[in-house]
Amino acid sequence: MQNPFEETPARWESLPSWLLGQTAGHAQRLVGDGFSSVGARGYHYRLLAALEDFGPASQAALGRRCGIHLSDMVATINELADGGLVERAPDPSDRRRNIISLTSAGKRQLRRLEKRLAECQNELLAPLSLEERQGLTEVLSRLLDHHNRHIGTPTSRGAD
Repeated sequence: MQNPFEETPARWESLPSWLLGQTAGHAQRLVGDGFSSVGARGYHYRLLAALEDFGPASQAALGRRCGIHLSDMVATINELADGGLVERAPDPSDRRRNIISLTSAGKRQLRRLEKRLAECQNELLAPLSLEERQGLTEVLSRLLDHHNRHIGTPTSRGAD
């Protein structure tokens, strides 16, 4: 059976939007496979990293900070709690709310995920020199910041 993407119209191949989309697909596959190889998902990384960077937080605050929808957030916290990577405890100021905190096992898992993520970045960017990688990151950051400002999304990487 012939691959439908074997021949791409030349007019597409020069479009930055098409190139970004195709490259993003490879990036998602590499990172997804990398996380899967250590029994994790991208949401796990986001949540563990946010907890380490900002400390314990409510499920709602974590969801906003990580860009994870509430329904996915509950499932992700359940998975991490079942693995002993996070703890859920009632908020002393509002018993209806849970506060999520990172465990030492969660910190160890975060280190494994960061290692796999670095390996994935290296695989994705293999044909580029260190200077080209830095330049690409700067250009992509500028593009993302521009479009986030245009639609009113915070540009700070750690913003809620």
